[in-house]
Amino acid sequence: MKHIALISEHASPRSELGGADGGGQNVYVAQIARYLASQGYLVDIFTRRDNSDLPEITLWADGIHLIHVPAGPPVKIAKEKLLPYMDEFTAFIVKFCGRRPLAYDVIHANFFMSAWVAAGIKKALGIPFVVTFHALGRVRRLHQGSADGFPARRLEIEDHVIHVADRIIAECPQDKADLMTFYHADSRRIRCVPCGFSPNEFRPTDKQAARAAVGVGADEWVILQLGRMVPRKGVDTVIRSLDRLRQHHGIAARLLIVGGESRVPDPRQTPEIGRLMALTKELDVANSVTFVGSRGRSELHNYYNAANVFVTVPTYEPFGITPLEAMACAVPVIGSAVGGIKYTVRDNISGYLVPPNDPSALAERLARLHAQPQLAATMGQRGRDRVCQHFTWRHVGQQLLKVYHEVVSRAEPVMARPVQALARASP
Repeated sequence: MKHIALISEHASPRSELGGADGGGQNVYVAQIARYLASQGYLVDIFTRRDNSDLPEITLWADGIHLIHVPAGPPVKIAKEKLLPYMDEFTAFIVKFCGRRPLAYDVIHANFFMSAWVAAGIKKALGIPFVVTFHALGRVRRLHQGSADGFPARRLEIEDHVIHVADRIIAECPQDKADLMTFYHADSRRIRCVPCGFSPNEFRPTDKQAARAAVGVGADEWVILQLGRMVPRKGVDTVIRSLDRLRQHHGIAARLLIVGGESRVPDPRQTPEIGRLMALTKELDVANSVTFVGSRGRSELHNYYNAANVFVTVPTYEPFGITPLEAMACAVPVIGSAVGGIKYTVRDNISGYLVPPNDPSALAERLARLHAQPQLAATMGQRGRDRVCQHFTWRHVGQQLLKVYHEVVSRAEPVMARPVQALARASP
């Protein structure tokens, strides 16, 4: 096995993080590609071209090519609106394969639309594929109801993909249970492989230096919320807990909210920021909340290290990479007891788990850590020990390679065919 394709139709590794469509999947694809390349594999990442200035092929890193697929207009489009362009996406890759001297041994699809594309390629060319869904449509609808903007066809596609995929990657035990409960997935074809973090990016550093870098006072007690600015992430719960922390526990804290579509927080670009800003004024905590805006990967370690505690309380979360990054910096984590968070965060050991949408419970746990700094430090160190042992990208990549080899060893050899033949085979 030498040549691996990653498909990530809406989440490019080059995208800024923190906006509506820039989050964990972007990081996952980038880090998996880097690990595979470090092991000598040739990696191509297929993602949709969302800017007319982007070339078709870019050497993104050593051993990794980024292919910008012309599917739909070359502008940013919300992922909920991309499904009509996936046939065009599939046809491009089928023809692209005919121009390459080396056939792909396996495809790793990310998200349901990429998996739909991979299923079409498998039908046309016989290339096996594995899929990481990153989120499941039925679970999303269970939690978001009418707020879910994806078309109903998503559920049919997921059913089909789960039936034809060679292997399905579940990111945590809850993800596996959801696949089996809501989709009747065959457990024999599911492999549990988590997400990860990079020790080169995230590690403990001097807190005061980190605070100076991000503009936080040396004596402030700092709560950090970092991630995509969308309603399901529960940032409003964190803001409400800040109010309760002051009203019921007599504790003054500084809340940093990192995320959004731009470095300068702009409600016109990120409507959720506008909603949250209004809430801080309504609760009279605006002076204690700093909306930081989007920050690059190289800057995030300073925000984690500047914090006394990291908080992430979404209503649901398929996995959640940010708690790993916080724990890697030896920062205690308070997370909602959902999805991947209840797998990565050990309650009362590396942090606390609380119910979603419960600002009072969150405020109570925050008050505990504020009152017991030594406990907070111990939890932070335990979290770091846990993620270093189980959740590095190297550990994740090694597990994924085992899955790829398992798939390839059972697949028929794929031979390159002329472009004309591939075009006729396209679904």
